[in-house]
This record gives sequence, structure tokens and C-alpha cells, in this order.
Amino acid sequence: MAADVPGGATTGLTRAPRLMSVLAKGVLTGFGKHPRPDAALPRTRLVLPAVRIGLGRAATYARVCGYDATEPLPVTYPHILGFPLAARLMSARDFPLPMLGLVHTGIEITQYAPLHPTDTLELTVFAGALRPHHRGTEVVMTTEARRGGALMWHDRSTYLARHRPPGGSGPRGDGASASPGSSASPASPNPSAPPGPSGGARELPVRARWRLPADLGRRHAAVSGDYNPIHLHALTARPLGFPRAIAHGMWTFARCAAEAVLPGTATLRISAEFRSPVLLPATVAYAYETTRNGGTFQLRGVPEGRRPRVHLEGRVETDV
Repeated sequence: MAADVPGGATTGLTRAPRLMSVLAKGVLTGFGKHPRPDAALPRTRLVLPAVRIGLGRAATYARVCGYDATEPLPVTYPHILGFPLAARLMSARDFPLPMLGLVHTGIEITQYAPLHPTDTLELTVFAGALRPHHRGTEVVMTTEARRGGALMWHDRSTYLARHRPPGGSGPRGDGASASPGSSASPASPNPSAPPGPSGGARELPVRARWRLPADLGRRHAAVSGDYNPIHLHALTARPLGFPRAIAHGMWTFARCAAEAVLPGTATLRISAEFRSPVLLPATVAYAYETTRNGGTFQLRGVPEGRRPRVHLEGRVETDV
């Protein structure tokens, strides 16, 4: 696996790319690509300075994702700000993986200090590494948020391009996303994940059950900019292989983070692996167990009687 070191040229932007335009470009540039883990990875860093959030945008996002307050800024929101930059990199012709069909397999966010809706941030996004996977090739995309020149927050997201890998080796983990930032394709259990129902181990205790409405995908699209048709309506999801619209993977992660991160937590690391999609409407169970320096959590299907489908598994750590 290549080192997660950016290097290369820095490209400064004056405004965020339009996400849907970039995703459309990615469909076209993906034709003819043959992903492999030893391919050359562009080392371009995209930098967007002076990003202003605003109380209104933060409040709308917090309301959709279940956060009780916007102060401090929800820990998942900088990912939403940075994703259009990541999509621009992945849609480039010289990016080695085809953007169409990429699967969001996991995310890890580290927060070094609380951010606030009134902050002015500098965002930096780059592709850090390619690595083999038992189902193909994964890329690690890094997003950094700075305030006053100091690194306050970063995330590393992994996206999988599915193909037949030489020798069938590599880390296991299937993910649940048909396009970056979305939760889509049904996935089988991941043997390398924390113990949970998908691995046949003890289930975490259920703390809450949430009823997710049919329009949740449209509501999250309005605050994230991700209008992938698999999230919008059954009529737009069916041609893409889903009987109903499905929830965004980043919504499931944000909703769990809103419960798992205690108010007043200044520094933390929160991570998750995406397992399978949530068909809307749905009722899901949020499960959580406290650990020495944080906790572990799951989002599972309901009813609970039989072995439930796991949609997401993760952990939060406060000793970082």
C-alpha cells in the first residue's frame, strides 16, 4: 500500500465545484478505465480557502441528521463541504478508478478541536493511496479542514472499485454505496469488522429505534447536494436495481454520530464501515455500548427477532 502522503501540485479553487456536474463528468471519464492497485495515482491537492458555513446551513443539516444543536458544528459536516472537491478529483480522466459504481466502504474522522458554524475554513482534499481489496481496488481520499492555518479536522474515506483482483488477495470489506458518499449496493458481512450480528458475535444493546420516512433521501440531498437518483424516489431507484429509494450512507453515519458523540467532546475520532443499504421507508435500531475511551455502535434492521441485517458498524474514541 502506498504511503498516505499527498505531494504533487496544489490547485487553488475560488469556489466549490458543482457536485452533480462533477458526478456527470465522472460517468463519461470512467469509460475505458481498468482499475488496479498498482496504477499511478494523481498527486494533485485541491485547496478551497475561505469556506464560510453559516448558521442557517448548519441548522438545516443538524435538523435532518438528528443533531440537537449546531454549536459546535456537527462532526460530520466538513465531509459534506469537502466531498465536491473529492468528486472533482475522482472524476478526472487521469484518476485510475471509474467513478461510476464506486462503493463507499468506510470513513474515519478525527477532530482536534471543535468547529463552529461561524468559522472560516480552508479545505484541502487529495487522494492518498491505492490498495488491493478482495473485491477489487480501494482508494483512500483525505479531506482536511484548517482554521487560521491550523489543522482542526480531517477524514479518510475509502472507496472501492469492484473488479476481479489478480490472485483474489487484499483486505476484506464490502461497503454499501453505489456512488461516492451514498449508501447503495447490498453487501455481505465484513469479517475484519468489529464483532456484531453480521459476524455471528454478540449484538450490542439497542438504545433507540428510528422510523425513517420515504422522503429522507430527498431531505438529505437538499443539505448535502447529493441528488443521486437511488436516494430520491422508488421510480428513480428501480432502474438502478433497488425496489425503493435508499438512505444516504453519510446520513446513517451522521445520525449515529449525533447519538454517539457526547456534548462537550472537544477531541475525538469516529469511524464506521458501511455494510448494506437502508431501503426507505424503514425502521432501524441504533445499538451502542460504552468502552474505556468511547464506545462502539451499530445500525441494524428491525424486526429484531431473527438475525438482523447490519447497515453500519463503528466506534468513537475520545482519547486521541
